Amino acid sequence: MKRTLFASVAIVAAAWASVPVSAEEMKAEVIHWWTSGGEAAAVKVFADQFTKAGGTWIDSAVAGAPNARNAAISRTVAGNPPTAMQLNTGKQFDELVEGDLLADVDVVATEDNWKGVMPAAIVAAATRNGKMYAVPVNIHGQNWLWYNKTVLASVGAAEPKTWNDALAILEKLKVDGKVIPLAFSGQKNWEQNLFNAVMIGVGGAQMWTGILGKRDAALAGSAEFKAVAVTYKKLKDYVDAGAPGRNWNDATNLVIQGKAGMQIMGDWAKGEFVAADKIPDKDYGCTVLSNGSGGYIMGGDVFVFPKAKDPSTTKAQMTLAKLMLTPETQIQFALKKGSIPVRGDVDTSALDACAQKGMRYVADKAQQMPSGDMLAPPALIGALQDAISQYWNTNMSADEFSAKVAAVLKSQE
Repeated sequence: MKRTLFASVAIVAAAWASVPVSAEEMKAEVIHWWTSGGEAAAVKVFADQFTKAGGTWIDSAVAGAPNARNAAISRTVAGNPPTAMQLNTGKQFDELVEGDLLADVDVVATEDNWKGVMPAAIVAAATRNGKMYAVPVNIHGQNWLWYNKTVLASVGAAEPKTWNDALAILEKLKVDGKVIPLAFSGQKNWEQNLFNAVMIGVGGAQMWTGILGKRDAALAGSAEFKAVAVTYKKLKDYVDAGAPGRNWNDATNLVIQGKAGMQIMGDWAKGEFVAADKIPDKDYGCTVLSNGSGGYIMGGDVFVFPKAKDPSTTKAQMTLAKLMLTPETQIQFALKKGSIPVRGDVDTSALDACAQKGMRYVADKAQQMPSGDMLAPPALIGALQDAISQYWNTNMSADEFSAKVAAVLKSQE
């Protein structure tokens, strides 16, 4: 078994107290990182459904995805696991499966035909050794652009379609000087998320899969990749001095309040617009930018279940697995979270205009781009994140950045 991840999180295991589960009760302690307004409303959908099923939901929200993951994994490794833990759709639970620490959910998946109603890439991301070990609960598009319609109208701008359009609007907003052109969260993962949106929108789908999937170091040295790097760094001209360290939802609120023009963020940002009672196509707009051959970066969230000796815990786990993917739960969750249902067979008529756009993207197989977490292991994602952050925050040139990315890809071969 690999030890790198386990070693890195074990130091926090002692900080967590055991949560006993009576054999007569169905309790579920769930560790997740959904703490913003829209996220909290969404996870309450799961909690309420579990309560209706006769269970007791014990909410263990931990701010920050890395913190929540580390806490949940460390407890699992230490033998004091939660009932369920949130992870991103992808490779984050590989070592837990290798260590025989997770229960599979294949019986429930087979009973409810998950594999027949989910995109193949999502099923593959949840499957190890022929069995499903994770419950995908949503599909998040990671490369959306959100904009305040009143702000764009103030400079005579319509919805951008390409990155070239967006850059022209950002320049207009900068010259106008009344608002922050690009709301930005200056944290490593969001620096990377912005870069990813530029890479697929400017570089195209082949570059996306070439860099993250094939780890093509020669591609990282190409003129096309350097063009992506130049576009990305240009965006720094349009963020404000308060961006470093800002939370993503605080950046979203700048757009909601009309203090900023636009933001690149996954569709979890829509949950903040929903919580603020804003209406798509009236108060705000949404689109995915592409200069030609881009795609919809398709990520999301899963829940996994550490193996349990107590039958009541196992019952709670399988109950959660089942109820998270009922059509009713899927729609109610999506309405709050901003994501779209992971099931393709649900009635989506209640979904808003942005969610309907997302459903159309996912329905087009040519647009379905697996997220970085699906294509690459955590070590590579982390190394690229460090390189991207260094490029964004220093005077590093595009040529130097290109060479650094190529070196990272070679080191992960």
